[in-house]
Amino acid sequence: MNILIVNHYAGSPFYGMEYRPYYLARQWVQAGHKVALVAASYSHLRLHQPQCPGSITPEIINSIQYLWMRTPRYHRNNLKRVLNMLSFAGMLYAKPLPIMAPDVVIDSSTYPLTIYGSMRIARRHGAKLIFEVHDLWPLSPLELGGYSKWHPFIVVMRKAERYAYRNAYRVVSLLPNSKQYMIAHGMAPEKFIHIPNGIDISSWRLRNPLPEEHEGLLEKLRSNDKFIVGYVGAHGLANALQYLVDAAWILREQSKIHFILVGQGPEKESLRSFVKNNNLTNVSFLPPVHKTSIPKLLSYMDALFIGWRRRILYCFGISPNKLMDYMMSGKPVIHSVESSSDLVAQSECGISLPPEDAQAIADGVLRLFQMPSEQRTMMGRKGRDYVRAQHDYSVLATQFLEAL
Repeated sequence: MNILIVNHYAGSPFYGMEYRPYYLARQWVQAGHKVALVAASYSHLRLHQPQCPGSITPEIINSIQYLWMRTPRYHRNNLKRVLNMLSFAGMLYAKPLPIMAPDVVIDSSTYPLTIYGSMRIARRHGAKLIFEVHDLWPLSPLELGGYSKWHPFIVVMRKAERYAYRNAYRVVSLLPNSKQYMIAHGMAPEKFIHIPNGIDISSWRLRNPLPEEHEGLLEKLRSNDKFIVGYVGAHGLANALQYLVDAAWILREQSKIHFILVGQGPEKESLRSFVKNNNLTNVSFLPPVHKTSIPKLLSYMDALFIGWRRRILYCFGISPNKLMDYMMSGKPVIHSVESSSDLVAQSECGISLPPEDAQAIADGVLRLFQMPSEQRTMMGRKGRDYVRAQHDYSVLATQFLEAL
């Protein structure tokens, strides 16, 4: 079968996030299918950007045919990012792709505007169109970005969302409880399929070294017998990291507890400023690392944090990539969330707390710090066993194709 994946932000282990399309594609290639992946040349999620001298530049990565569409760069959630989206969606609609005729087209770009180009390709080749939903757009920018529902950007996205639900052959959702929302926005009930985010278990056999900056700091903290609370991922408003550094301020007298935030994003500088202005010596920031170094990085941590804002959209469920890595690391997780789906609570691999509550986070950190190490180890083991059984990409890739 020939499969075409359209994902604006698709990456690879070398380029960085997002990883899901790469890992699904690799499983399908190993099963004998041909896979092409169309992505934008620039994404804020990646560690590295591909070279794209032409309007469309091909690249083969582990037998997957990547097609990079040249798009403008941007640095924040502003007009330049909107232009980046419009450029990619417009090229997808207008430019012929140098690929074999697909049997399946998977539209998976987070925002729904690429659905028109994906539908045009599917109709041209008589292929089935799958609409894959990572986040509910335009509900996500409405809730997290403070847009008015009458903003032109939101109106356009809402129209595209309804078009996708009505016209896709199947709707694959990473969010477990989003079916009723999608039905209310035009989807026929029988189209819905839930396939969550996953983990590439084989990559966890690798323990690539860390950069000297990371290794040096972590070894120093470990030699001083520090209890290390880690966060690894994007530093954006949605990640609720201000509450984590507020918790660090609450625990500033606990000399054995240290917080490390690894990654990049628009909120990183304001977080740094808060730490500096409050003279916090128990918080350190590090740049992002290569995907293959994540297992080594997480092995230094004693507990891991993931947080969310208090928003209605999370009632439809969550499926974050970083939580898969956290659980696979075998470390206990502090989960600051209010959602209809909570893998930490379901697997009993850590502590679930209310969102946007620095005191609750501080109490949770202190609770894990004071907990016998054997109990923390048991929590971590439950998380690892859970993702191995439920979230291996080899299983999810099979489920995806069976759904067709």
